Amino acid sequence: MAFAAAVGALAGLTLGGRRKGRAAVVGAAALAATDLVARATQRPNEIPAWWSRVVMSGALAAPAGWAGAKVTKAGPVAVGAAAGAVAGGLGLRPQKVLLGPVVGAAVGAAWHLAAGRAAPPGAVAAGAVVGFRALSAALFRDPQVSLLAERVPAEQLPFVVPLEARTGYVGTSYVRQLAEVMGGRYQADAADVGIVASLDDLAGPGFDPAGVDPLVREFYEHTTRFRLDIVPEWRLWVRPGYLLYRTLVARRLGQANVPMNQRETLRGVRSRIDTITPDGTDLIGVRGWIRSFADTDEPIYVGIYTTYRHEGRGYVSVGFPVPQGNFTATLLPLPRPGGGLILTSRSDLAHPGHYMSYVEPETRELTTLAVPGFAEQLDVYAEDGELRAEHAFSVYGLPFMVLHYTIHRKTAA
Repeated sequence: MAFAAAVGALAGLTLGGRRKGRAAVVGAAALAATDLVARATQRPNEIPAWWSRVVMSGALAAPAGWAGAKVTKAGPVAVGAAAGAVAGGLGLRPQKVLLGPVVGAAVGAAWHLAAGRAAPPGAVAAGAVVGFRALSAALFRDPQVSLLAERVPAEQLPFVVPLEARTGYVGTSYVRQLAEVMGGRYQADAADVGIVASLDDLAGPGFDPAGVDPLVREFYEHTTRFRLDIVPEWRLWVRPGYLLYRTLVARRLGQANVPMNQRETLRGVRSRIDTITPDGTDLIGVRGWIRSFADTDEPIYVGIYTTYRHEGRGYVSVGFPVPQGNFTATLLPLPRPGGGLILTSRSDLAHPGHYMSYVEPETRELTTLAVPGFAEQLDVYAEDGELRAEHAFSVYGLPFMVLHYTIHRKTAA
């Protein structure tokens, strides 16, 4: 409530005209009341009501629009378009990305007709964001995220990898740092280790590991015997957004830093698996598949690979640690014609999918969001005695990237 009141006061200052003090008080009271009502009516395992989030986003947009206009001297149409573009970009869905600046420009044009360049930029920005969110909610009715669980023990969510980064940077030393916290025997660049212990752990209705080509099985159970050549194929519409994300987020985070083009992959990709074996056992407890650029060891991604069984089926869950949280992809194994293996998040079953979790530092409890709009599928197969793979990603049914792999057996020392 204190945060909501502060946002409301700041919005009031930028919208209040000559009566800024009174407007700030009214804004603070209105946003605090909005937050109070939204939380009082919020049910367990639900995020706050849509209307309260729209009010908050409009209040946040007001001071941003005012500041942007002060710095750039932009008119109402430009301010509205910029505010709508930001709101649309945060929606991630390509249709929303395109819709945002259109709605924002329309709101700015309406303000320009009514008040000319004297239109208050804070009100223009707030109106653009609120208008966009109201229209997009009417057009796109399926949720982008849903609150799956709030502060529950990790055992209740077997499809989530409950391992987070305890610092602001993940990087290639993540598993070593994790071992210092968990204990156990840490092995860097473990020899002859796979991302799964055995494909037999994935057996279930619709998938018989006995039908998998021996070369495909060897790759999964002894991944470190192989090296990978990657050719990324990005769709044009997503490249600008990914470039911005990569520059501002991925490189600073040391995680999910996928190459933009084949030229980057010519630097070479180092692939290794770091492991943690708990004390008192010889069974590996943590398998961290780490890929980095060979020339600088700059991380491409750090994934913790696990398998588990539920109701007679085996699943693969890959956890990508982020600061104080984890993004998990839980994949269903399926047979591929010719002895290949498909791992996919596209399924009507309850567990496959993508999940973003926050890990409580003290209790280790999870608060988890499901991300139904994101999907991926990994096909690994043998062709003419050589291993190949395609890793395809889509958002709301629109493909945005495919990673093409050629997998070679390493030359013996």
